[in-house]
Amino acid sequence: MAYGSSGRILRVDLERGSCTFEQIDEATYRLYPGGKALAAWLLLRERAFDAEPLSPGNVLVFAAGLLTGAPASTASRFTVAARSPLTGAYGESEAGGYWGPELKMAGIEAIVVSGRAAQPTYLSIGEDGATLRPAAHLWGLDPREVQQAIRAERGDPYVRVLQTGRAGENQVRFAALVNELKHFNGRTGMGAVMGSKNLKAIAVRGKRLYVRNAHDPKPIAEIGKALTRRVKDHPQAWDMQQKGTPGLMDVLNSAGMLPTRNFREGVFEGIARIGWDAYEREILVGRGTCYSCSIRCKREVEVTEGPHRVDRAYGGPEYETLQGFGGYCGIDDLQAIAKANELCNRHVLDTISTASTIAFAMECFEAGLIGPQHTGGLDLRFGNTEAMLEMVDRIARREGLGDLLAHGTRHAARVIGGGAERFAIQVKGQELPMHDPRGKVGVGLGYAIGECGADHLYAVHDTMLVNPQSLSFQAAIPLGVEALPARDLGERKARNYAILENWSSFGKVVGLCFFGPAPRSFIRVDEVLELTRHATGWPLTLEDLLRIGERATNLARAFNVRAGLGAADDCLPDRLFEPIPAGPMAGVGISRPDFEASMQALYRIKGWDPATTAPTRERLRNLDIEWVADLLEA
Repeated sequence: MAYGSSGRILRVDLERGSCTFEQIDEATYRLYPGGKALAAWLLLRERAFDAEPLSPGNVLVFAAGLLTGAPASTASRFTVAARSPLTGAYGESEAGGYWGPELKMAGIEAIVVSGRAAQPTYLSIGEDGATLRPAAHLWGLDPREVQQAIRAERGDPYVRVLQTGRAGENQVRFAALVNELKHFNGRTGMGAVMGSKNLKAIAVRGKRLYVRNAHDPKPIAEIGKALTRRVKDHPQAWDMQQKGTPGLMDVLNSAGMLPTRNFREGVFEGIARIGWDAYEREILVGRGTCYSCSIRCKREVEVTEGPHRVDRAYGGPEYETLQGFGGYCGIDDLQAIAKANELCNRHVLDTISTASTIAFAMECFEAGLIGPQHTGGLDLRFGNTEAMLEMVDRIARREGLGDLLAHGTRHAARVIGGGAERFAIQVKGQELPMHDPRGKVGVGLGYAIGECGADHLYAVHDTMLVNPQSLSFQAAIPLGVEALPARDLGERKARNYAILENWSSFGKVVGLCFFGPAPRSFIRVDEVLELTRHATGWPLTLEDLLRIGERATNLARAFNVRAGLGAADDCLPDRLFEPIPAGPMAGVGISRPDFEASMQALYRIKGWDPATTAPTRERLRNLDIEWVADLLEA
């Protein structure tokens, strides 16, 4: 088998209660070398697009990246993918932490789970193989209790546990997965798929260090050491270490791009009470990290007094969560926001969709589309802290209005009616993250065209590539991008987006965090190439890396075409075409004609039929996956 990989795929049939291994050859692995690419290939091969998302027929894939577990900062990520219960489309979510590297150390590249167990079950993996074990005693417990119980049963405190939570058990359509209590596969509802299969957790313990599989481990270790030394000298990496993502709060608010009250506004008047200075002063108690990462961007918070006690075991709110439960819901109580984060982490909910769905309900309440008779007496207005916290619990437990909101904003708006659709700020059924594309329109292209619906990690954001003298743009030069205004929507912006999407997609294939490779942070483009070469022994070029990323994205797009999605699904919510009412971005909206023209340009650049959005046979042939064209035409 190739270097950098064991080639072993673990196949778990929950209906039969069987665990078997299969081996993929090097030629296959070269096309789909881990992470996003391997997961998308497996889902297409299993025809998961034909299955209802929460049925036994859906297939759930866990795939480590090519570099996952390497001794280099940010090489900790793994992919979970299935048909999404939130969107009905290709669903995928990446996470860091320690579980992915442990899977790689157990000599496994991917796990393919099918069927549904008759009773709650967990999967136990070690050097001696894999077994399915009873998990009825774990059902309904908090993640910390589950992790402690499994480690006790295995007799090993270093077993890494990936699990779904109460929300997944109840099949909330944006339920997440968590490992080590604070590292989340947050988006697209993978926790609901796992819960629908009666699969509570996957516990892994491995002993094979990554270097045993690498073609040339010494230069990998040398690059890793250089990256560790570089953090303090690299402004972006150092800022991420010091502030983490919460540092974005003040930056985006000052720019007028802080999504507030369900994207109605771009600045939040309570920013001083929930921004970075308050966060550091009032609730921050530690800085955590992922496997072998020197950035240490994870925040840990604690509140020991007052009405909202917060346990540091569940980490701390990232930017998306901080603003989602903060300004997006009109709330400036920092301790309550930290509590909402802890509740989501205990229930294992995606914080972005949870906060966005509550903000949607708040706007519906203020518009008179729902009332106290629907909310169980809650005054569900923007700014009501206790109502917000109560709704987090009700969604996870599917109680009252929470049962409807557990389906996400798209479905809830259809049920509520009366024009509620205009308050559902989503794409393909997935709620928007806390980044306003009216100020960085390339992000909007990603929201619209991305296979998973709205997500902010498809490509580097426009604002990083405005100034040709900036550190981020200089680092991006090898990729072939241009310096363009953040709000430019011409064909050159579409070309920039396509390149950056391929680069970010490659990062998901090899298991590098978004905060690792340039231009977002401190790993140079040439170093990413060298790490991949030394891991595999393949004579790769930068063009090869971009093709690997593009191939993975085309596999995901093909999945969506077979699942019934088309051009009408590649859109943005109407609110984003409306001008922001006040602040530095006052009067600014996205031009609909310019946006539509840019989307058409993007289809041409990507080699996709603009009528069907399907990749053309020629493009698929050029990517060495012409078999996908046969699948699309079948």
